[in-house]
Amino acid sequence: MNLINCIVVDDEPIARDILTNHIEVTAGIQLVKSCINASEAYEGLHQHKVDLIFLDIQMPVITGVDFLRSLRNPPLVVFTTAYHNYAVEGFELNSVDYLLKPVTYDRFYQAIQKVKERVAYRNTQPQTAPALPADYIFIKQDTKLVRVNHNQISYIQAEKDYSSVYLNDDKRLFASMHLKLFENALPKTQFLRIHRSYIIHLSKIKSIKGNMVEFEKIEIPIGANYKEGLFAALGI
Repeated sequence: MNLINCIVVDDEPIARDILTNHIEVTAGIQLVKSCINASEAYEGLHQHKVDLIFLDIQMPVITGVDFLRSLRNPPLVVFTTAYHNYAVEGFELNSVDYLLKPVTYDRFYQAIQKVKERVAYRNTQPQTAPALPADYIFIKQDTKLVRVNHNQISYIQAEKDYSSVYLNDDKRLFASMHLKLFENALPKTQFLRIHRSYIIHLSKIKSIKGNMVEFEKIEIPIGANYKEGLFAALGI
């Protein structure tokens, strides 16, 4: 069996250190990134081939559950938490296991055996054609996740601890996600960050005038550090 690449996602340093130590002394698994929040986890998934996530449920801004639900093709997941009452929700999301903090090595080892069994089972299944990339993203609104098609989005603006997602019909969604999360989650062939506070849908551009991108009803500034990338994306 090939090495199982994993990432650890937890906002608590001690919890990350414990899992890191367990991983280092366990054969067949290697840590490729340690993350303090969902934003860093998105980066890890884009930077590495990840087979497994050790995912804390209770994290600020975006919980582990909401992060997992936002992924199109998630790897295997082992939830970690200090609270018993999240177990049912974790298993409803098809997690491999559910570890209570502080995570002992014996319990960690049991979880890894379950992961290896799941990986071995997957490897025995017939290979299917790769799924087409999703053309939508789920955005949390109050107590639910709303599906938004990529072509519905005009642009996204950073708003301190959240973002405003502006749609084609002039509707606006408030999302408890930093702009970096959207930048990592949305396809780079369609969306581009052109300013520290803005991501735009390239197909919605009407014109470019000086350091401004003109849309149907609004102009958005182009940051000096992003102008070259915008022109390259547009073939200019």
